Amino acid sequence: MATLDSDVSRDVISDQEHHGSGAIHVIMGPMFSGKSTSLLRRIKSEINTGRSVAMVKSSKDTRYAKDSMVTHDGIGFPCWALPDLMSFPEIFGHDAYAKLDVIGVDEAQFFGDLYEFCCKVADDDGKTVIVAGLDGDYLRRSFGAVLDIIPLADSVTKLTARCEVCGQKAFFTLRKTRDTRTELIGGADVYMPVCRKHYVNNQVVIQPSKEVLDSDKARDESCVEAVAAMEPETL
Repeated sequence: MATLDSDVSRDVISDQEHHGSGAIHVIMGPMFSGKSTSLLRRIKSEINTGRSVAMVKSSKDTRYAKDSMVTHDGIGFPCWALPDLMSFPEIFGHDAYAKLDVIGVDEAQFFGDLYEFCCKVADDDGKTVIVAGLDGDYLRRSFGAVLDIIPLADSVTKLTARCEVCGQKAFFTLRKTRDTRTELIGGADVYMPVCRKHYVNNQVVIQPSKEVLDSDKARDESCVEAVAAMEPETL
């Protein structure tokens, strides 16, 4: 059975053999599955073969460092923090960009122009793009454009974490809070990786709590509106 390291080595060799033709490699999975670690390992492998690399992450992610990609284990690598990807060649410098062989993209789910960027970099510019990001949000829905680039990809690696409840393989991300925003950046204080059984079991508990919270909020707002409507009559 092939390991992630052997897959990385095979992809690096393949990209070198087809230098100039471009390639797209996708690393995806739930939170705490080692996506950033795998991306960093791949980038270092590219550097060791003499290829010129650059790393990009979303400027929305400021959890550990502003100008570094940092894994949950605290391992960092210098990167460009940007609000979008298509501006990268200009910001990086067109001459410097032309000399790049490989571009790594971390937290790819936050980039709305991911599909467009991957097409340009791999198809038009002949470079290798290595993308790491969440494939689904806390409700197990498609998150951002990560799944959209699967048809473009030369390789796709689906990672798993370890369920924090039972220790089995975790494929999903469970949100611990009642916040319902799709984009809620956080770490272990907000999210935990879980297996299918404990995702479903915990959703049974969390969803009613959210409904109660929403009901209380709606009732409070109704009371405020009623009081506001009465105020002119009491003056």
